[in-house]
Amino acid sequence: MRAAEYEADTPRSRLTRPKSHEKQLDWPPGRLIDWASTIGPECARAVSHILESKPHPEQGYRACLGIMRLGRDYGDDRMEATCRRALALDACSYQSIKSILKTKLDQQPIPGQNETLEAPVAAHDNIRGEAYYRTPELEGT
Repeated sequence: MRAAEYEADTPRSRLTRPKSHEKQLDWPPGRLIDWASTIGPECARAVSHILESKPHPEQGYRACLGIMRLGRDYGDDRMEATCRRALALDACSYQSIKSILKTKLDQQPIPGQNETLEAPVAAHDNIRGEAYYRTPELEGT
């Protein structure tokens, strides 16, 4: 057991914490993830990502609680779309999610998701096309 883990569980540490922080000791990270899953799987993934990105999960509690509060204001569908976008862009933070909702980017397509890698081919006499490169022995396979 690490010293920090031991210290967090001692009665003395509860006495020296502010009241707002004492309540957080009773919340395991799984409870926040379960709560986020009531909105949807993308929201649960975003909350889980925030908690896992911190050295101590308790450091992500305020951000997660803020995201859940945003869910009440914006609704489940918008929160799911926002969390999907935040995960795709690797921008999982309270501020990023709040900004996506505020600017309505959750209603826009996610960059890079549906884009094709092929450039449009211009019509020109010097362009040979794929038929030129076909070999007769490969056409039978």
